[in-house]
Amino acid sequence: MKIFAITLATLASLTLAPTSFAAGDATVGKSKAAVCASCHGADGMALMPAYPNLAGQNEEYLVSALQAYRSKERQGGNAALMHAMAANLSDDDIANLAAYYASLK
Repeated sequence: MKIFAITLATLASLTLAPTSFAAGDATVGKSKAAVCASCHGADGMALMPAYPNLAGQNEEYLVSALQAYRSKERQGGNAALMHAMAANLSDDDIANLAAYYASLK
């Protein structure tokens, strides 16, 4: 019982650092988004049903998705196309694109 109490007290005293998320710059993202517009539309609304709308999408989700495409962890659908599109994006590029598309209504 004493070991349990010590373990519980130790666990309770631990402070876990929250996951940080560095938001990007939507203005910079807009200039980088020109190549995305051919499928996802200039306003983030897809031109064809096979492509998703990006306007208003959750910023953290977009970062996660682009990173997964860049690392080729995300598969299926248009993944092969997105692998090529995301291959040369830096972390800053991804953050900026995500900020831009999240800022659209």
